[in-house]
Amino acid sequence: MSTIRLPHFKVKNFRTYLSIMIITALGLTLFSQQLFAHGYVEGPASRAALCKSGQNTDCGTIVYEPQSLEAPKGFPAAGPADGKIASANGAFPKLDEQSATRWSKVNISSGQNTFTWKLTANHSTASWKYYITKQNWNPNAALTRDSFDLTPFCSVNYSGQPPFSYSNTCNVPARTGYQVILAVWEIADTANAFYNVIDVNFSGTNPGDTQAPTAPSSLTSPAKTSTSVSLAWNASSDNVGVTGYRVFNGSSLVGTVSGTTLSYNVTGLTANTAYTFNVKAIDAAGNASSASNSISVTTNAPVGNDTQAPTAPGGLHVMGAPTSSSLMLMWNASTDNVGVTGYKIYRGTTLVATVAGTATSYTVTGLSASTTYTFNVHAIDAAGNQSAASTINGTTAAASSAPAWAPNTAYTTGALVTYNGSLYECRQSHTSIVSWEPSNVPALWLLK
Repeated sequence: MSTIRLPHFKVKNFRTYLSIMIITALGLTLFSQQLFAHGYVEGPASRAALCKSGQNTDCGTIVYEPQSLEAPKGFPAAGPADGKIASANGAFPKLDEQSATRWSKVNISSGQNTFTWKLTANHSTASWKYYITKQNWNPNAALTRDSFDLTPFCSVNYSGQPPFSYSNTCNVPARTGYQVILAVWEIADTANAFYNVIDVNFSGTNPGDTQAPTAPSSLTSPAKTSTSVSLAWNASSDNVGVTGYRVFNGSSLVGTVSGTTLSYNVTGLTANTAYTFNVKAIDAAGNASSASNSISVTTNAPVGNDTQAPTAPGGLHVMGAPTSSSLMLMWNASTDNVGVTGYKIYRGTTLVATVAGTATSYTVTGLSASTTYTFNVHAIDAAGNQSAASTINGTTAAASSAPAWAPNTAYTTGALVTYNGSLYECRQSHTSIVSWEPSNVPALWLLK
């Protein structure tokens, strides 16, 4: 039998080597999948979003992180277990409580509806899928696969990294009464997806109306500032009646107005930046028109000195399990009249780091075990204006009595070691080598 020589170690069979590489790659993927991508459906508002806003009550800790409903992708063959579909992974069990009256409901109609995701940490995306309960489902029983039509009524393939506000316009099947829509955001390069349930009530208005309004015409921009753009258009017509207009910045929904309103002011924009807008008309049955003409508008340059500070970062919390020497902080993005350029992270009054304005998380390292720290996060803009602080206390894990990991050492299953301030458990007996450091090979080591 021939021997294949590789850096740091050797194996006597190429198949064994290939298996090790596959296990290592899979382990690294599973290890990294929790570090990126968070989001939830904000329109029509999901169960978790209504918990965050206070319309749903007794929700548990999901009110602080509605963006964290993550589980393996591949529904219905994989994904959340039956009875845990609403909570995705069981970490937020209150969401799985189910009855006909437990949750607030969003009124919708069948036909075209727009689903808008708020991504607090966007990531490379594979697809967006939407499922709906069967007409005769039992609203007083736990949500299971048998509750849903398992063929998505809307499936959108996606390649690349979506914007922080992303929308799909889908044709929702005809239903009556209380139903649940399951929205799934599948990540491209991890094993996971994000699952959101939306409690909806079908009004049944004009259920036979399938004719969409005509497209709005002559979209123009009569005025603009450094942070806003005013839009105006001519009315659409419909066989029953136009009930409203949806305003889009590119593919992202930025506003909705009633059918008698033919203008909208888009705010919160960045100075001296080009935006592309279009408008669609909708009717009571949910039918949406084709888009109006698109217009590109560049906001004005900043006027005078910028003295307005950004808003304070929202939802600051400690993400994941702390180690004995580190804590991961995460927050929601701030807004500014010109633009947020970064965030400053303080430990007490000591500046720890400054991160870019697109970042909404930071791992503080070099901490002491079993110690409580106070952290403050401020948003800043290009003019140096600093927001009020968002503050949180975090406590590091206790120090471990386990020995430090050492190369060229034999480890048996269950052995504990420390490595870079974290505690690991050996999952498979092996002799350690440099390439098998615990943080590099999570298939062989489990982070405790």
